Amino acid sequence: MSEKIKIYLADDHQVLLDGIQFLLKTIPDFEVVGFSLDGKDLYEEVITTQADILILDLNMPEKDGIEVIKEFAQKGIPCKVIILSSYDDLKLIKEVMRLGANGYLTKKCAGENIVEAIYAVRNEEDYFCKSVREKIFNLVTRDNQKVNKDFSLANTLLTERELEVITLISLELSGKEISDKLFISTNTVETHRKNIMKKIGAKNTIGLVKYAIKNNLIKS
Repeated sequence: MSEKIKIYLADDHQVLLDGIQFLLKTIPDFEVVGFSLDGKDLYEEVITTQADILILDLNMPEKDGIEVIKEFAQKGIPCKVIILSSYDDLKLIKEVMRLGANGYLTKKCAGENIVEAIYAVRNEEDYFCKSVREKIFNLVTRDNQKVNKDFSLANTLLTERELEVITLISLELSGKEISDKLFISTNTVETHRKNIMKKIGAKNTIGLVKYAIKNNLIKS
């Protein structure tokens, strides 16, 4: 029997917490190891319970979700983090992505997507519900956004060519469009894509876009 996925819940609405717990307890692979109605001692609670995944509301008393995830980033994130929020504001999505969140769900889609999100994040994938995915891609494509020419190669694992490829992927260009733009074959584009995903640990296009946003490859 495989080890259960340990989940910690943090939300300031008891009714919502109860509903999520009820749903997760129906999944044999999941174990809810704790919950909190505020963010005050959340880091210590996650450490104590050895949670694999924290499902975190952004609107929390004592210490809000942004402060919590900043603390996690500073001290070393001890688990995967899925944001659960009433908001799908672009600034919030971008900020939590940069701080290291692994997923983002709106509360409207939580019941439909939360189980899928937990499995995806546990498997080292980034997960965003449909409305948030649309926001992310709008972020990197609206107004024909361009590559950030001021970006420095100093702090990246990627070569200059790989940076060009990941940026064009983030702008939703197809393999053929990228090959035409860079004057390389579609096979070479695919090779670059695979190498990039291996280097940055991305499992899908959302992971590539997340890396591009976190590293300011795209002007916002």
